[in-house]
Amino acid sequence: MQKILEIEDVTVSFDGFKALNDLNFNLDVGELRVLIGPNGAGKTTFLDVITGKTKPTKGRVLFKGRNLRSLSEHQIARLGIGRKFQTPRVYLNLTPRENLELTSNRKKNVWSTLVGKPKNAERNSVAGLLETIGLSSRADIPAGLLSHGEKQRLEIGMLVAQSPDLLLVDEPVAGLTDEETENIGDLLLALAESHSILVIEHDMEFVRQIARKVTVLHQGSVLCEGNIDQVQNDPKVIEVYLGQPMDDSDTAHSLELEASGSEL
Repeated sequence: MQKILEIEDVTVSFDGFKALNDLNFNLDVGELRVLIGPNGAGKTTFLDVITGKTKPTKGRVLFKGRNLRSLSEHQIARLGIGRKFQTPRVYLNLTPRENLELTSNRKKNVWSTLVGKPKNAERNSVAGLLETIGLSSRADIPAGLLSHGEKQRLEIGMLVAQSPDLLLVDEPVAGLTDEETENIGDLLLALAESHSILVIEHDMEFVRQIARKVTVLHQGSVLCEGNIDQVQNDPKVIEVYLGQPMDDSDTAHSLELEASGSEL
């Protein structure tokens, strides 16, 4: 399988503290991967290194075989990497339709996008995207009136409108209702049919909904990888999250993590 993302022996040091420590990771083209880990595991730094916000102290990041080290953030974005942050970043005074038209405009010229009329092909793609993210009926109201979950879906749509090959999605269901969480999961699964996606998340019920493969990060390195059941029953993972070694009777602890929806 062709790799879209390869991280090789990456270390990031801040005043001697290693936020990432000889990290190795790769993602296949067309793969949906979920990254979990306790606070301080290095998850945000991980995304910062991929997008060029932070440069590795050591090691390299390859996107479609190209070393990203010498590239700026906007150059990396233009190569085809899009990032969604935890807090929705949408234009609240514009409608969802206008938000999508603005971000899908290749010239990124705010004035021409707002004043000029979008071409038919672009208008059609925006309509299709509104349907994909479930906002067709809310397309022409100010985005500020959308619920938190709807804003999250709109921002994911804005990301897709930029036509990236790799989507980086940071904690998309934080603060959402169960129904909104399920909607985000369905959206990401639909997008995974045509995109490579890396999701950082804490909500384990949501991880179970979307995860095909899970990577656990701990102290800046990969602790383990596997499907959700393998990860939740891994003694190393349980020790990291529960703070104690696992004995023969402690399999129940992993089940508690699942049943309670505890954050990983």
